[in-house]
Amino acid sequence: MTEFAPEALSDLIAKTLDDGKAQNIRVLDVRRLTTITDYMVVASGRTARQVKALTNRVLEAARNQQVRPLGVEGANVAEWVLIDFGDVIVHTMQPQTRAFYQLEKLWDNPILATELAGEALES
Repeated sequence: MTEFAPEALSDLIAKTLDDGKAQNIRVLDVRRLTTITDYMVVASGRTARQVKALTNRVLEAARNQQVRPLGVEGANVAEWVLIDFGDVIVHTMQPQTRAFYQLEKLWDNPILATELAGEALES
């Protein structure tokens, strides 16, 4: 497995999702919020079939760069598929699932960022 910078990998994933006609693609820089990953890429597919196709496109693009995921969850149902590349986590969801969980609101929340940064300083 070759080293691929997290920012470059998140850019590759976002472009791959865009090429696959994913909707509302967001790349969230969460380095200041958590130590579990550097970037989260969130995108919507209109149907379970499109979510599966987007997942396969992302996995293929990563494989072409000799990058392997640590895990893939939810691909069977394809309501919400999570691909964990370590430094980049990809969430591909159907619109109703994305609206319900509102990941962007959680991870792109300036109040949460301030609170988490404050906790890190106190530790």
